[in-house]
Amino acid sequence: MRTSWILIADSSRARIFGKKEHERHLEEVEDFVDSLGRATNHELRTDGRGRFYGKGERDQGHAAEPAVSPAEHENDLFAHTLTRYLDDARKANRYNRLYLIAPPKFLGLIRGSLDDEVKKMIQGELQKDISTFTAGEVEDYVKENIWML
Repeated sequence: MRTSWILIADSSRARIFGKKEHERHLEEVEDFVDSLGRATNHELRTDGRGRFYGKGERDQGHAAEPAVSPAEHENDLFAHTLTRYLDDARKANRYNRLYLIAPPKFLGLIRGSLDDEVKKMIQGELQKDISTFTAGEVEDYVKENIWML
């Protein structure tokens, strides 16, 4: 029996809903919460920026800007957590088809860290933030916007 999974995510929360081929309703499979996903850079920064110095006597120290902000780093970590879960579930044959629904920026982070085998299972993507929807609202939205139901 074919099972479809729908990952609905934003930078701080993700839910996976599943639907078996002959069932009528979605079932929530997993719920992820990243409490730091909505934190600001200031809230996430734990220490000062690194410093570097030139070679001459007159060179002064300069603060080094991080290549990635703390908030972006936290979002990256959360995306990796989700994609590892999806890959482990794929290896366990828990789903056959995958749909992704997330805001554009976070959807890009997810895509960027997905395993190639998981990418092959993707049947569709929507760039939309519905992470705060109730389970009933998610089901209605999916029925209107994803033709698999």
